[in-house]
Amino acid sequence: MPVTVLLVDDEALVRAGLRAVLEAQPDIEVVGEAADGAAVIPLVRRLRPDVVAMDVRMPLMDGIEATRAVLRTVADPPKILVVTTFENDEYVYEALRAGADGFLLKRARPAEIVHAVRLVAEGESLLFPASVRQLAAEYGDSAGNPAARAAMERASLTEREAEVLRLMARGLSNAEIAARLIVGTETVKSHVSAVLTKLGSRDRTQAVIAAYESGFVAPG
Repeated sequence: MPVTVLLVDDEALVRAGLRAVLEAQPDIEVVGEAADGAAVIPLVRRLRPDVVAMDVRMPLMDGIEATRAVLRTVADPPKILVVTTFENDEYVYEALRAGADGFLLKRARPAEIVHAVRLVAEGESLLFPASVRQLAAEYGDSAGNPAARAAMERASLTEREAEVLRLMARGLSNAEIAARLIVGTETVKSHVSAVLTKLGSRDRTQAVIAAYESGFVAPG
């Protein structure tokens, strides 16, 4: 089955460019388009895309609010890939905090766009971990905010789960973590699943953001 994608951007030219790049791939299908975040929820409910590629800045409802709305109101929501002009943008970090699964630069090369969609759809590694660290260092609370610290303490991660979370924050995939810890990939998947459950995170991107926000992992 192909990865299905909904494109959301107020610039028709950007949508056309993304569609051309993605539909050139045999395993990706663009199932719809929207010009503003306000139109996302009905389209997601009707089309059931695997991934929403969503502009972070739009006139009526921006990508941050649209991300919150989708995750709050849609059962089994899609992965959300924020599309942005500027990498070091507070809007991007706020979208990640709101629940987005990764971000993509509008100037990215076609191969990078395709890789980003596939990686977010698979959900087994962190997209652009160095950039996420940079955003957390610039826009997060270096001391960790109290609510995030309390949530991390309540999670009571085991020593191995904490080690896995630190490696996730460095952007390692399950296979890479398994090689580092000299354990099987299925064992790593079990640890990752436990980390996500304990932190109440829907995917590894959100778990890593929680790690940064709590001060559990230093973003520098």
